[in-house]
Amino acid sequence: MRLLLIRHGQTPSNVDFLLDTAVPGPGLTALGEQQAAALPEALADEDIEALYASTLVRTQLTAAPLAAARGLDLLVRDGIRELTAGDLEMLPGDSEQGALYMKTVFAWAAGDTELRMPGGESGAEALARYDAVVAEAARSGAGTVAMVSHGAAIRMWTAARADNVDVPFAAARPLDNTGVVILEGSPADGWKALSWAGAVVAPAGEGGPAGRPLDETA
Repeated sequence: MRLLLIRHGQTPSNVDFLLDTAVPGPGLTALGEQQAAALPEALADEDIEALYASTLVRTQLTAAPLAAARGLDLLVRDGIRELTAGDLEMLPGDSEQGALYMKTVFAWAAGDTELRMPGGESGAEALARYDAVVAEAARSGAGTVAMVSHGAAIRMWTAARADNVDVPFAAARPLDNTGVVILEGSPADGWKALSWAGAVVAPAGEGGPAGRPLDETA
């Protein structure tokens, strides 16, 4: 299966750089609406057979133009919502608390899945819910599936599940609004990232960025 993980369009909380993860969350800014409207053309070469969005309003608004353009039903699933900030909700992302949020997220990707976000979920819980939606999509038999999800969730899940993306690579590459990570594989056979926000991801050990120390990929 070809899997497109798409970050939602810009929200007011993105502009203010806040850890905003609760359901239903804010809508899109005017720029976010423009980004959503541009998705059908940006993904014109992708033969998308199934389209998912999270339970947060911003992903559904982002996916709506793509659903309309392709004549697809939008499948809303809680499992691909943003990683819950818990006690850190609505705190500044560029603060010490914001750094703790991302440190926890990437600790999960590195395998410390029993670690819990302060007042929130554990890595095991976050991965299990995301895995469940990906597994559902794989069972559908669709050749190409798009999921409109969230920046931290996409980066964490890809670093945890793609054989050729490690934590330093994902940590060094924030995903812009409507940025896309494209993978191929299956839950049974594993996943390989093909591109990250338009840049090719080389296989680990073949001269690509995966595996380099963080300071070399910044």
